[in-house]
Amino acid sequence: MNKRMTWDEIVHKYPDQWVGLTDVEWEDQSNVRSAIVKYTNTPENELLMMQVKGEGVYTTYTTPDNLGQLGFVGCLS
Repeated sequence: MNKRMTWDEIVHKYPDQWVGLTDVEWEDQSNVRSAIVKYTNTPENELLMMQVKGEGVYTTYTTPDNLGQLGFVGCLS
């Protein structure tokens, strides 16, 4: 890890899993252009706790088709 990767590279290397990103470069306000993958195989709640505590971790799920997890969809409506 510790290598900057584009969002497409991250999704390809770590498909369908929660990742903790650092040094995020944003495409716009909601899309990651590139980042350093710091955490993989870490439970979502642990990653979110790091993010909430301000530890410099951005938590996201790597769905190749850019759709959220099915359980998350209900939160958007």
